[in-house]
Amino acid sequence: MKKIILSSILAITLLVSCNSTKDTIKTTTVTTTTVVKTEAYWQQHVNYNMDIDMNVNNHQYQGKQNLVYTNNSPDVLKKVYYHLFFNAFQPESEMNARLKSVSDPDGRMVNNIGTREKPVFESRIDMLKPNEIGFIRVNSLTQNGVAVSHETVGTILEVTLNQPILPGEKVTFNMDFDAQVPLQIRRSGRDNAEGVALSMTQWYPKLAEYDFEGWHADPYIGREFHGVWGDFNVTLHIDKDYVVGGTGYQQGEAEINGNKKTLKFSAPNVHDFTWAADPDFKHDTKQVPNGPLLHFYYKKDLEAEYLENWKNLQPKTVELMNYFSEKIGEYPYKQYSVIQGGDGGMEYAMCTLITGKRKFGSLVGVTAHELAHSWFQFLLASNESKHEWMDEGFTSYISHNAMNEVMKEGKVNPNSGGYRGYYYLVSTGKEQPQTTHSDRYHSNMAYGIAAYNKGEVFLAQLAYVIGEENLEKTLKKYFTDFSFKHPKPLDIIRSAEKVSSLELDWYLTDWTQTTNTIDYAVTSVSDNKVNLERIGAMPMPLDLTVTYTDGTTEDFYIPLQMMRGEKPTSATQVKDWAWAYPTYSFTTKKAVKSVQIDPKELMADVDKTNNKK
Repeated sequence: MKKIILSSILAITLLVSCNSTKDTIKTTTVTTTTVVKTEAYWQQHVNYNMDIDMNVNNHQYQGKQNLVYTNNSPDVLKKVYYHLFFNAFQPESEMNARLKSVSDPDGRMVNNIGTREKPVFESRIDMLKPNEIGFIRVNSLTQNGVAVSHETVGTILEVTLNQPILPGEKVTFNMDFDAQVPLQIRRSGRDNAEGVALSMTQWYPKLAEYDFEGWHADPYIGREFHGVWGDFNVTLHIDKDYVVGGTGYQQGEAEINGNKKTLKFSAPNVHDFTWAADPDFKHDTKQVPNGPLLHFYYKKDLEAEYLENWKNLQPKTVELMNYFSEKIGEYPYKQYSVIQGGDGGMEYAMCTLITGKRKFGSLVGVTAHELAHSWFQFLLASNESKHEWMDEGFTSYISHNAMNEVMKEGKVNPNSGGYRGYYYLVSTGKEQPQTTHSDRYHSNMAYGIAAYNKGEVFLAQLAYVIGEENLEKTLKKYFTDFSFKHPKPLDIIRSAEKVSSLELDWYLTDWTQTTNTIDYAVTSVSDNKVNLERIGAMPMPLDLTVTYTDGTTEDFYIPLQMMRGEKPTSATQVKDWAWAYPTYSFTTKKAVKSVQIDPKELMADVDKTNNKK
């Protein structure tokens, strides 16, 4: 062992955990009062000013982009990266290669030229003509007025800086670019299946995010997105007959100049900017009392049934907005737009694009899901590519609960579909951990169920673990602490720990980082003794209902020892169950007839046949 000689000044470093930009790491010395403060949480900032000239005849546009980038990190940046998403819609793209190699390609992106029994898929991207592909071509780029070296590599622009960007420094990038809107294949594009002219999503050179994990310059292969928080000012020149809706607030009235009009939009404190346009859009508005103004854009030539559905959707959207604001946190912007476009439903800043030819229940359902994303992704801006279950799963959880109330569905468990999906995935043997990058799942099926269904069960089952009221408080605390930030998986579980005073790292570990399953069994009942067994590897506390031979019942609660506490419950509490012991027994005051584990079926036990005896 080496001897360590201490100086006369003994330094004691106190590490303080952080949940906000105000939290710090403090270093204190014994002999002085000097305190060195370093920001423990930081995030980058962007300020976009864009001028876009759109030609609706050839579907091309010219853009000028002025981007002020603030390096709030403690790191020196020698390179930056931009996403060029439209480059994915080309036959030689990674998106197309993946589309042709995955076992179950997205049906919206392929044609089946075989049979239902023996499908043979043909990529729609392969069929695009030169005037139908998508592209973004960067013609020039400067850093603080000086030309900078850059190279387009698929959907990423790699930029080698002339001068490194120092911590705390602002740098200005000016870019000229040309682009072409692809024929609508996936989410973005022109002339979608319902005839909407322009669905302009992920349409501009978008600076990649840099955080404590480094750069997130992932190629666009078809999944989700991640962006830098900032402010957008967009000037759009477009055919004067086109009606435009999307992100931000329109600044003043349109200026008409010949056959074109100029529209200006401002969007503060967002991490994306989206718009859609069509000459046949009908535009309705509806005010949420003490809330935002809702906009609805849909084709005025829709069949009468669909037009009626879009009218009836509007008061329901008010109810949904109020539900999410009450259950999670107040919606902070002044507007939200529901726009017909895209290829299904997809969330964006202050708006969503959804297909509009739907039955009324489906129209409300897709709106509920995409509107809920305004909280779980656009305010609580988790990295969708790495932690897709945090936005899709949490959105599924809260939107299904909202639908149950707003549409008066009367479901005992609004999240039961999520459980069924998860059980199916487990039964296939194709489950991968939720830590899998969204592009790395072996199949679209495995990705979809892990993201939407298993992510939904994460929250529904967390209510079982900590109590329903504690989950409600957890969601509100999570929103308060992490809105307008980039929360990670640990942040939701820490919010739950702070609310419940329980230790929950085991829950995050087993549910999201492994494919361990839950399986508890009643092995035997003898007079007044109940014998149980843990078969699955994942630990859980247990709720049980005991039916006695005299016909009465009693609820019991078995705490999980590693939780270091118990959820609030009126059930009879018995001794803790330590995970390493595979069996457990407890005695009752009366003779037992039968025992039921988890009678409300809120625990995702993969084998319910052994839950009762």
